Amino acid sequence: MSGKGPGLPIRSLATARLGDLFAHLGPSFLDAEGLTGAQARVFRDLAQCRTPALGGEIWSCRHCGESVPVYHSCGNRHCPRCGGGARFRWVAQRMDELLPVPYFHLVFTLPEQLNALVQHNPRHTLGLLFRSVRDTLATFAKDPKHLGAEPGILMVLHTWGSKLNLHYHLHCIVTGGGLAPDRSRWIASRSPDYLFPVRAMSPVFRGKYLGGLAKLIHDKQLRFPDACGEGYWERLKSRLYRKPWVVYAKPPFGGPEQVLKYLGRYTHRVAISNKRILSHVNGMVRFVYKDYRQGGRRRVMTLPERDFARRFLAHVLPRGFVRIRYAGLLSHRKKAESLSRCRELLGTPVLQLPQPGTTCPTHPAEIETAEASDPSLDQALGPRTCPKCDHVALFFKEPIAWVVVTRARRKWWDTS
Repeated sequence: MSGKGPGLPIRSLATARLGDLFAHLGPSFLDAEGLTGAQARVFRDLAQCRTPALGGEIWSCRHCGESVPVYHSCGNRHCPRCGGGARFRWVAQRMDELLPVPYFHLVFTLPEQLNALVQHNPRHTLGLLFRSVRDTLATFAKDPKHLGAEPGILMVLHTWGSKLNLHYHLHCIVTGGGLAPDRSRWIASRSPDYLFPVRAMSPVFRGKYLGGLAKLIHDKQLRFPDACGEGYWERLKSRLYRKPWVVYAKPPFGGPEQVLKYLGRYTHRVAISNKRILSHVNGMVRFVYKDYRQGGRRRVMTLPERDFARRFLAHVLPRGFVRIRYAGLLSHRKKAESLSRCRELLGTPVLQLPQPGTTCPTHPAEIETAEASDPSLDQALGPRTCPKCDHVALFFKEPIAWVVVTRARRKWWDTS
């Protein structure tokens, strides 16, 4: 059904991994699929992650003498096995930005009719999504009927649904209040249960996005999908203006601890984790998804391996595209000054990161322990226990020779 790469064995039910699937598909998949440069890079990185192709070190056990090769991670932001260390450092940095105020969680979703256009123009259309959401929130925040202040806004882009289908949406964490225009006082949100009326935000969000899209088209910065036909944009625009756009407000966070839990578990997700992949056998991949039409019930989907790989790679973002952005009080140019003024008005110091084992169950180390089934999930931490005697006694011994690494990489991708 497909050309095989380095001849690695297909993983069993308990250990199926995305990188092993890509390694199994090998270079023939790249040659046949016509991937973008960013997608091809992700494919190669994940296929070689934690393998001899990237080098590594030998760790030895002081207790039993066992030697364990620990290979380097690829560090790609789309890899489900990498980014643990970067995620925890990012969460720790967010601690000094949290304020002792309520936080609200809003979700802005693009209609599925725009999926094809976004796929062909991801950098422009997704950048416009960030700007449209930012401007929509600013419009309501400035209105004295709703708040009359400048809140802090953190926005996180997700492009996938539970089935790995295209589902472009932006998650926003917004402070329940903000600085008054003259910066003389903190203005709290009018209700503890909601920030802004979502039904009123929907047409404003739609108008800002479609207005920005029309400008991009007028400036000839977008390319339309193949075979779209004459008058494609006019027909699409008419359908999109008639359709109500989804703006969803989740229940507000209970406090800074819940915000930290969200940041640690949610903001750095990729399209699918290895834990959701049940098996890869005979060219078919089985994975778990949530059926939200049935109350979030867990179900199993089976796809041919190439279809599964295509679905995952459809969520690769353009190189350098920033998927976590800030606005309002948290915008980079004025964040330090604004947060300092907010703490002065609220009479609170900088929040401190709680220690593991305290009342807060969201310390990065505990999040890592809860999420990791692979003991080398975060390469920066090194392996935790010896696979032979199960003692925490591993120590660095020596690097793996790089001459072997170079040969392995050349052989892996040699298609001649």
